[in-house]
Amino acid sequence: MAEPIAAMCDELIKAVNVMMDAASSQRYRLEALKFCEEFKEKCPFCVPCGLQLAEKSQPAVVRHFGLQIIEHVIKFRWNDMPQNEKVQLKNCAMELLSNGTHSILEEESHIKDALSRIVVEMIKREWPQHWPDMLKELEALTNLGEAQTELVMLILLRLAEDVITFQTLPSQRRKDIQQTLTQNMDSIFAFLLAILQQNVDEYRRLKRNLSQELKARAHCRVGVATLNTLAGYIDWVALMHITQDQCRLMEILCLLLSETELQLEAAECLLIAVSRKGKLEDRKPLMVLFDDVAMHYILSAAQSADGAAMGNKLSQSTEGGVLVERHYTFLKRLCQVLCALASQLCALVGSDIDVEVPGNLNKFVEAFLAFTTHASQFLRSSTQLTWGMLFRHELLSKHPVIVEVTSKYMRATMTNFVKTGFPSRNDSLSCQYSRVDFDSDEDFNAFFNSFRAQQGEVVRIACRIIPLEAFQIAGEWLQYQIKTPIEVGPNISKTAEGLCSILSPSVVQWDAMTFFMESIVGQLFKNVETEKLPVDQGFELLQAVLNYETRDPLILSCVLTNVSSLFPFATYKPHLVPQVLAKLFTSITFEVVEESKAPRTRAVKNVRRHACSSIIKMCRDYPQFILPCFDMLYTHVKKLFSNELLLTQMEKCALMEALVLISNQFKDYAKQKAFLEELMAPVVLRWQSEEMHQILMDPMSFLSFVGADQVLKDPNVEDQTGINRSRISFCVYTILGVVKRARWPADVEEAKAGGFVAGYTPGGGPIYRNPCTPQVQALLPNLLAIIRTHNSLFLSENVARLSETFARSYDVMDVEKNVVLGLPQPVLDNYDSPVYKTSLERMQGFFCTLYDNCFHILGNAGPSLHQDFYSIEGLAQQLTSAALVHLDHVPDHRLRSMLRVFVKQLVISCPQEYYDSLLCPLLAPLFAYLLQRLNQSWQVINQRSSLCDSEEEEACHVENQVTQEMLEEQLVRLVTREVLDLLTVACILKKVPEASSTKEEADEEEMMVESSQATAAPPSYATDELTELGKCLIRHEDIYMTLLTISFNCLSWRDTGNCHRTASLVCWTLLRQVVGASLLPEAVTWFYASVLKGLQMHGQHEGCGAALTQLAFLIYEALRSRYPELKTVMTRIPNIQLEALDQFDQKLQAGPPQKAGERKRKEQFKKLIAGTVGKPLGEQFRKEVHIRNLPSLYKKVKPEVTRDLLDSESNTLTLLFSTEQNDV
Repeated sequence: MAEPIAAMCDELIKAVNVMMDAASSQRYRLEALKFCEEFKEKCPFCVPCGLQLAEKSQPAVVRHFGLQIIEHVIKFRWNDMPQNEKVQLKNCAMELLSNGTHSILEEESHIKDALSRIVVEMIKREWPQHWPDMLKELEALTNLGEAQTELVMLILLRLAEDVITFQTLPSQRRKDIQQTLTQNMDSIFAFLLAILQQNVDEYRRLKRNLSQELKARAHCRVGVATLNTLAGYIDWVALMHITQDQCRLMEILCLLLSETELQLEAAECLLIAVSRKGKLEDRKPLMVLFDDVAMHYILSAAQSADGAAMGNKLSQSTEGGVLVERHYTFLKRLCQVLCALASQLCALVGSDIDVEVPGNLNKFVEAFLAFTTHASQFLRSSTQLTWGMLFRHELLSKHPVIVEVTSKYMRATMTNFVKTGFPSRNDSLSCQYSRVDFDSDEDFNAFFNSFRAQQGEVVRIACRIIPLEAFQIAGEWLQYQIKTPIEVGPNISKTAEGLCSILSPSVVQWDAMTFFMESIVGQLFKNVETEKLPVDQGFELLQAVLNYETRDPLILSCVLTNVSSLFPFATYKPHLVPQVLAKLFTSITFEVVEESKAPRTRAVKNVRRHACSSIIKMCRDYPQFILPCFDMLYTHVKKLFSNELLLTQMEKCALMEALVLISNQFKDYAKQKAFLEELMAPVVLRWQSEEMHQILMDPMSFLSFVGADQVLKDPNVEDQTGINRSRISFCVYTILGVVKRARWPADVEEAKAGGFVAGYTPGGGPIYRNPCTPQVQALLPNLLAIIRTHNSLFLSENVARLSETFARSYDVMDVEKNVVLGLPQPVLDNYDSPVYKTSLERMQGFFCTLYDNCFHILGNAGPSLHQDFYSIEGLAQQLTSAALVHLDHVPDHRLRSMLRVFVKQLVISCPQEYYDSLLCPLLAPLFAYLLQRLNQSWQVINQRSSLCDSEEEEACHVENQVTQEMLEEQLVRLVTREVLDLLTVACILKKVPEASSTKEEADEEEMMVESSQATAAPPSYATDELTELGKCLIRHEDIYMTLLTISFNCLSWRDTGNCHRTASLVCWTLLRQVVGASLLPEAVTWFYASVLKGLQMHGQHEGCGAALTQLAFLIYEALRSRYPELKTVMTRIPNIQLEALDQFDQKLQAGPPQKAGERKRKEQFKKLIAGTVGKPLGEQFRKEVHIRNLPSLYKKVKPEVTRDLLDSESNTLTLLFSTEQNDV
């Protein structure tokens, strides 16, 4: 026996060395791997070979492989092993723990991990029933030395991870082990604390003696392992174990914060303990950490770690690099500990539990403020949620300490808003920390933008406490920036000499100050009574901003934001309004270099757009104050419009929207109608001309008119037909602006007096008329014509008419492509570069914007024109023949836009009386077509994996094709989402849940805390009611069946998000409406089979699996009695137990169970259909581990059965792993 084992071991050693040798060829490595795997699966000598390979004399890689063999035997052969072999293997494993390792400092960590895995795998199979003394044996091992003690810690930690965290064993075994751990937790915790205390004391005693350095390090290593093990238990044990003996564990952990080698692990344990949730009375003892002594240790450790980290950072010593990161990580953990402490404080203070505000709260908040002002941007951001919690707390926010620190927080925020700390730079201490936290400038920039938005929300909350002082701080900062000369710095703009770049010192300061001011002013008007508002100070600031002149576009953009933020003060000083408008109009035509032929930079474009949007915002929010300046505004706009090339079409449209918004304040139908006629006269004249009508009706003429059939030799040169595109765009922009903005007065009496009421509904409600209706109705035919023509452009004969220059005009634009694929956009160094666009890019932008805007007009026409739009004769036919024509050829990115901005808006706004005449004729062909299109698209996606590319293709071409396929697949997902959105809006009545707080508070919660999606909880179907439109669609059987088919088909498409949403919200809501009808058996079985297919595709995802299981249960429960075919479907489920199915059916037919029995019935059903649930790709080829259940320790059995069992098998069961088994 010994000779074949030795020979086999030699072969295995050779194979392992081949696998691990970097010089081995791929072929030899694969052969060696195959030999080793076949050995583990088939060889009967696995255990002796594994033990021989695991001897201390072997190299580490060979020993590790030997231990892997033993673990493999336990995992996959344990159930078939005789009892004596199990005992022998157990004893050998314990012997390895005792004598099979080198000293604690010499032994490799992966060997220790492999050894601990072997013991844990045996524990998972035999403890506690067959190995009752396991804990005592492990405790005895700790007496053998530090190496064995560390191994015991690793075993206990891995056991907790497998049983509690990862739950990698059957529920019955998990329950047995967890309950036994819980019962023994007092002794386990006492054991762990004793080991920790003993080794820490020894470490502290020996570390002062240089001759005992190795022994000191050994004790330190045990201390680290013990702390890691404690961390694995603190997260889930009862809080009483953490707080027992007057929080002795907390005391030990706080003391260890001063030990450099142990502080990080101690902080981890402390963080887990302080973060525990549970009953408030159980968490009350955690407030002991607010005592002076505990707080002293925490804050002293933070100061020491910060000093060490900063000192090493500044010295840039290579040798201390690891220590730097460890100190910094420790600092992060301490920050998290303080955040968790504050969270416990907020939960306990003001609750039913009698907890007073700590006397040293000021010490705590000062320490917390130190983290907020730390050089690390990450540490600053970590404190924001907690500040928001403190400032929002009903009692703490009024405490004098919090009120006092709010002012300090505001001033700290002034620094934090400044964007510094890019990893690639060295202009700030923050940069050195950022190099640890971020991989690139782009990562940092994305983080900082999120951090600043979060911080801005906290500032808004803090403003409720000290609104006037906050405004004073912001005002001082604004005045300082105005007086400070512009500092360009080393980052000079590429556009013109003397201009700033995005990273120039002045720009980052102005940007920070602007954001700060914007965050505060809005809250000032909400939280301060009108008579107490600092009007004079606000007026002074606004005047100073208006007087400030700069030619730097980045600074000017900040100035405009401040003008917009401070504009509410102008409502108290109306004479200032013309100055504000003059400032904005100057900026609308802003140029860095006058009369320049070069394209405008992004910064210049932003200034102009900023000015336009500011005017629109003022006209929207304060129209009554702008109205006196209407004539001046209108005159200026006409002057700007006189030069056709001075403004872009979007800028012209913005100014027209502003005029329309102010015209709403006329509150005189005739006057506003006359103004709109005058405003739109040029557009109406051009749009309704015979020439334009012919162009918009004919695809060939249209392509020729916009220049898409012309060949350009230089793609960077502006083509001559650009002016034609601009004119069409201006017409469409204008129609959209008027339709969006023209409205009647909100007050009914004012509407009556102004002539806006055209009649009354049968219920007595007013029927309004929009002054823009005559113009829009006249322009509508040509709008529908261009939509029809646009859809026709995708026909093959029209695509062939595109010239070589513009052959890709209908493709997805690069910007949109990046958004769809989730690719990051460039964020830096693109503000001062001219925005050059090729002719193709301009043509793509024209087609894309034109298509979107046309549908935006149709989507807004309903809410704007009301009955004047819906009552247009033959409207359904007109819309169908325009918007739905040639959809087969319309690409997904265009179809998505149509569904979202037109059809969905039409469904939302359409009055009930027009459902039958408008929506049903429109939705019937649309949904039927969408069903066919989505089925085909998803079929292509499902089959794509089998259509492999030929090997001869070039790598570049393959990469481009893969990217294109990814884009197409993602677009199909987005279109599917839009279809389901449309279906949900049309049919499902969403009931708004009762809010626990005001809307404002809810919004703050949403901003401050990232919402987490519920995954495991099955849907309640509490909102399974149809909308009025849904009830109307039920009466049209063809439409309703199409909706059902789309919904149930969606369950098996490769899109988990859409599947989860449809299964939980849509499918049952639609189906239950027709459950009582006479459905065909084929239809019922198809619905049910679709759900099971969905489980096969998505069941491995917890959230989807729960929703689909619930849906299957509801269908089976509701329809099984009338459709026996459902049972036939069930019998085809793999591995289903037919007896269990028969029993379930009998209970189902017996009638509805009690509420307590409902859950049990659902669990039984879940087990019946378990065979349909698909496995994730990573588990499909994994060999399954089977762990048998042992006789339950906590299940009551009949006495006579127990007696027989004990009489016959007590010795073999309880003594299987007894320590007295020395005969093997």
